[in-house]
Amino acid sequence: MATFDLLGRRWTMRILWELKAGPLSFRALQSACDGVSPSVLNRRLKELRVSLLIAPAAEGYVLAPLGQRLMQDLDPLRDWSKSWAEALST
Repeated sequence: MATFDLLGRRWTMRILWELKAGPLSFRALQSACDGVSPSVLNRRLKELRVSLLIAPAAEGYVLAPLGQRLMQDLDPLRDWSKSWAEALST
């Protein structure tokens, strides 16, 4: 349940998704996540660091090994979501 609680917080999945492509600075991450306030972004980044899903890097933030594994493990859910969206649109 702790995983769902963390991932269900607003902006958490978007931050992980944006970091999946590679490291981003705070400013670049804020720009990629249109509409996230600096205080919320700071809070989510702290939660994700404490949870060992992201790590600070010279370039800003990167997915930590556990974060990379999480994103890989979510791939089947993304595939299922595409099928679901297609089924809903027919």
